[in-house]
Parts: sequence; C-alpha cells; structure tokens
Amino acid sequence: MAQRTRVQYQEELDALERRTLEGLDMVVDALGRTLEAVEHQDVELAELVVAGDDILDGRYLEANQEILTLLATQGPVATDLRLISALLHVLHSFERMGDQCVNICKVIPLTGHDAPQRDDMVAKVVRMGRQARSMVSQAKKAFEARDVDLARDLVRQDDVVDDLNKEIFRLAVEVGDDKEVREWAMTMMLVARALERVGDNAVDIGEQVAFVVTGLFREFEDASHPGSAPAPAS
Repeated sequence: MAQRTRVQYQEELDALERRTLEGLDMVVDALGRTLEAVEHQDVELAELVVAGDDILDGRYLEANQEILTLLATQGPVATDLRLISALLHVLHSFERMGDQCVNICKVIPLTGHDAPQRDDMVAKVVRMGRQARSMVSQAKKAFEARDVDLARDLVRQDDVVDDLNKEIFRLAVEVGDDKEVREWAMTMMLVARALERVGDNAVDIGEQVAFVVTGLFREFEDASHPGSAPAPAS
C-alpha cells in the first residue's frame, strides 16, 4: 500500500512539473505573436495577445494550487521539496513573461496602424525578441534534462539581448526631431525593456535548474558586477 501511494505521489509530482513547464511553451507562443504584432504594427493581433493572457494566468493559478495541495497532503521532503520550490519560481517567471508580452502589446495601439516605423529599429527589436524567445525554449529544455551547462549558457545568450537593448536605446535617442517618429521610438524602447526582462526571467529559470541539481542557489551572474564570470557549481 505504501509503495503504491509513493508511486501515485511521484506520478502527481511528474505531472505537476510537466504542466508547469508547459507554461513556458505558452510563453513562447505568446512571444511569437507579440513579435509579429510589433513587426507589422498589427493592433488587432496585439489585442488578441492581451486577451489570451487569461489562459496563461489560469495555468499559473492552477499549477500554484496543485503545488499547495501537494504540500498539504503529501508532506514532500528533501529533493522533492527542492523541485517544488524551483517549480514555484518557474511559475512566477512564466507569469511575469506573459505579463511582459501584454505590456508590449498594450503600447502597440498607442501609435496606431500607420506609425512612422524605422526599419533598422524594428529589425533589432525583432531580433532581440527572437533571442529572448529562444532562451525561454532553452530554459525549458535545461529544466527537463536537469542540464546545468545548458542552463548556464543562458547567461551568454542574455548578453546578446542586453546589447540589443542598448542599441535600440541609442537609435531611439538619435531618431531625430520628428514628433511622431520620436513617439514611436519611445514605444520601441518600452518594448525592448520588456524583452530584456523576458531574457532575465529565462536566466532565473536556469538558476533554478542548478538549484535542483546541486541543492545550492547561486546567481549565474552577479548583477552588481556585470560581465563577471558565472559562479561555479558546487
């Protein structure tokens, strides 16, 4: 009887992890539609992304409740508690990434269908978004495989996102005196900032991979010393 109960508990924990990580797939999908809306100034698509965030929020609340139920009824210990703690962090991260997609899509209508876009700036924003989107997918793979090296590689990829964010800021500052173009450029700065946060959240998930594997939590990169080498695993 005890063995059967343990098997059932393990199945519940595995299913919980799977449903939690599926939230990252939902973020990847939302990011794809968000980038399309940005690239084509598609106000209708942006509104669909905003409306669709309720589904992602629903997954967050559902998985959060399942974790609380598991804690209350199964009394997990040691390694399992580590995993559950990490899953709570993943839930928070994918909910925040969904919110960043919403933040981006809410500024798109501010400039309207015929905003005076600059192709060079749009290209950098889209490239930045695709990089962040790839990071979310990689964070999921690293968590599933408990692959610390793959998780640490997210820091390198996040450097690309950060550099593009700086380039977009520079372009916005240099955009010129045309009021409409400047207003549009300011919205692109907000978009870039939101995408930069998505990259940070992906790195956060990578740090949880290392925590699950090693039992120690360390930031991969010290925010007070940008560019410093990632802390070694113990």
